[in-house]
Amino acid sequence: MKIGRETIRSIRGPKASLLAGLMVLALIPAAFLAVVGLGGPGPKPASADETKPTLVGEMGDFIYFATPKPVPPISFSDGAGKAVSLADFKGQVVLVNFWATWCAPCVREMPSLDRLQAKLGGKDFAVVDIALDRQGKEAVEPYFAQNGLDHLGIYLDPKGESFRAWSGRGVPTSFLIGRDGRSRGVLVGPALWDSVAAVKLIQGAIREGRDESEAPKQTSIRGLAQHQG
Repeated sequence: MKIGRETIRSIRGPKASLLAGLMVLALIPAAFLAVVGLGGPGPKPASADETKPTLVGEMGDFIYFATPKPVPPISFSDGAGKAVSLADFKGQVVLVNFWATWCAPCVREMPSLDRLQAKLGGKDFAVVDIALDRQGKEAVEPYFAQNGLDHLGIYLDPKGESFRAWSGRGVPTSFLIGRDGRSRGVLVGPALWDSVAAVKLIQGAIREGRDESEAPKQTSIRGLAQHQG
């Protein structure tokens, strides 16, 4: 039942004051929850699969794909102008991040990507941050220097061809690629990439590929007999 102004006006005296007070009190909880960020549903797992990490906060926007997806072949260049492709990272878990220096959310998340690369980067993992600035190196290299991004590599795609190939809609957008070269999921928007939730996400992908590669190969009884014979 909706109570409008005309209904309140029709009620005189103490009853009107009491009714108005009750209406104000009814609005306070919802307003308070909205201000402190508690309104609506709380953080949910990014996947119903309990074997995958439960992501919270901004990382809760990460979407696991039901099955790993193949990624289109893309090429871009590094800071020296050398052509680079994802094939150069074969066997590694790769976080492909599309960004630009003019993108405020991108600027906010870049330091955490740099810290993530410092923490986990190596033979098992790499952050591939592809800048979409039309000015290319002229815009990106000074930005790296000014912001102390010492661990990330400079990767450039001034024409945005790789982003379009992946049907990108906005930056920042990040894809998590497994060792097998297939995408495990995507996050559209910024995230704190060195947070506990993000690190668990990356470490889970690293273990997944490592467990598969190190799993003992099964040999049939017939094959074993032939080998022994």
